[in-house]
Amino acid sequence: MKKFINISIIVVCTLLLNNVSVKAQFVLKEADLQFDLYNYDKASILYTDAYQKKKTLHATERLAECYRMMQDYKQAESWYAILLSMEGAKPEAYKFYAEMLRNNSKYSESKIQYAKFSTVAKGLTPAQVNQLTLWQLSCDSAVKWMRNPKSIAITNEKSLNSQQSDWGAVKYASNVVFTSDRINAEDKSVRSGKPFLRFDGSNLPEKKIYGWTGNGYLRLYQKGSGADSVSSFELKKSTDYHVGAASFSADGNEVFFTLTRIPKKIIKVKGEPSTINIEIYSSKKTNNEWSEPVPFRYNNAQEWSVGDPFFNKDGNKLYFVSNKPGGKGGTDLYLSNRLSDGSWGEAINLSVVNTDGNERSPMIEGNNFYYSSDGGIGMGGLDIFKATLTDKDISNPTNMGYPVNSPQDDFSLSLTGKLNGYFASNRDGGLGSDDIYSFIEQQKLMFKLTGTVFNKETNLPLANAVVSLNGINGSPLKVQTDGSGKFNYNLMENTDYDLSANKTNFRSANEELTTKGLTDFDKSNIRPDAAKELDKLVTILKDNPTIWIELGSHTDSRGNDQYNQWLSQSRANSAVQYIIDRGIAKSRITAKGYGESVPVNQCTNGVKCSEADHQLNRRTEFKIVKQ
Repeated sequence: MKKFINISIIVVCTLLLNNVSVKAQFVLKEADLQFDLYNYDKASILYTDAYQKKKTLHATERLAECYRMMQDYKQAESWYAILLSMEGAKPEAYKFYAEMLRNNSKYSESKIQYAKFSTVAKGLTPAQVNQLTLWQLSCDSAVKWMRNPKSIAITNEKSLNSQQSDWGAVKYASNVVFTSDRINAEDKSVRSGKPFLRFDGSNLPEKKIYGWTGNGYLRLYQKGSGADSVSSFELKKSTDYHVGAASFSADGNEVFFTLTRIPKKIIKVKGEPSTINIEIYSSKKTNNEWSEPVPFRYNNAQEWSVGDPFFNKDGNKLYFVSNKPGGKGGTDLYLSNRLSDGSWGEAINLSVVNTDGNERSPMIEGNNFYYSSDGGIGMGGLDIFKATLTDKDISNPTNMGYPVNSPQDDFSLSLTGKLNGYFASNRDGGLGSDDIYSFIEQQKLMFKLTGTVFNKETNLPLANAVVSLNGINGSPLKVQTDGSGKFNYNLMENTDYDLSANKTNFRSANEELTTKGLTDFDKSNIRPDAAKELDKLVTILKDNPTIWIELGSHTDSRGNDQYNQWLSQSRANSAVQYIIDRGIAKSRITAKGYGESVPVNQCTNGVKCSEADHQLNRRTEFKIVKQ
């Protein structure tokens, strides 16, 4: 009987395993079908189901690819790490893993994976080797830019953004017009955005859900300066699919925009899905009504895409992007001049700025030419570049640096003033996949935060950890710690911040800090009453030229201990600088920050005290160390 039971168990297990294997194969087949149709959202769900039934190389590879194409960089990084631990992973997995690490600000780790790719990949062409070198140089440049950010304030425009994709903001009269795939309350359908449609030639694509993202199709929206909410920007579009990326003439009576619509006759290749690319159309407004859309000369929906139109103020030039044959890379920037009869001239490839990668979203203001590219030295994804425009050429393309650019996609910049405007990004901290941000050149910053990231178990500093700083209504700033685990940030006054540190294979750490109530930071912010006391000390030092002193600064117990230590040292440094600026030799005076470690009363951590008692602990003292 015992032997029979053993045999029965083996038979049952075999049947169950066979059943699971059949189910997994069925799910994989359906997942592959959705993947081939670019329905990555549906495919990822099916591949996850298949992976849970059987952890195959194919399911893992496709899950990594799905999340990469949906721009879910954290999930993609995780799946590529799993993929590379499996036997049989393709060399390209190292390249994509490096790309995902780069998108997640892990530049040092990214360089390691690019180096591994160069080792395992066979038969790389000189162009591919050059591209690999460019990616590695980009990692170095990104670290440098993040440690030396531009003085630009970035704000998430929450009144424009949704949980879906929002981008392409431009001024139109007193309104902001932008592109979004949010739920349209008027037609109750969902919209979203990738550049083209792919579908089984026997069935038209779903009219409400866009399979690439699981959302839907792009639409134009607008918001007035005094409006509480956004509304649809209506054009005679004649399509159920993508509509977006608008550019207006200077007088507001002509608009160029993109859309996708199914041609009357679809060219089909047996056994292959059909692909419909985006096109550019234009409309003119008469008596406050837009005309029927007019197709652009270079539309060819079944062969290539044209999009991201920018119509210059003079109304005689149209800049656009296209992946049509003859370009340098994925999508290139082109220019077409309007002829005297109103038609459009030859498409001129802007070869100075085009690369082997993808160029997007051209925009001109004065003699400045702005665009986005993932083919130059950048931080990751699309970066915004600025070049000089002349009557004959474009020159000196320059990456606009951090924080305008981020490790993710940054694109569709438009200026609303000399030093301010909008751009879009899918950087961390947004409301949706792409968000609209405003930017403005910052005023002089008042505070500087310096810190060190430690391994909590060993108490040793952690190099190459990613430290994120997030202020209210702002965009998270990120920086990678140096070899000694140190980092620094410029801070705005009267602002609360969240600070976090992350590193692969470590648990994240979080802290809160504030600049509210901080006034004594540098010599320009020494309070008048404190200045009087420091002036007395200057007199003592001048009257006694042989003495050396230590100037010590103390804080109260409120706030983080490490932050208070930094704050007291900064205040001591400021007081010392004040004294040095009045003629006292630097060698005669030392700054020492004690933080909250030497209170003059009982007001330590956790003890409730009055403001007056806390004030007693906020003091600066000096002692003679040599006479």
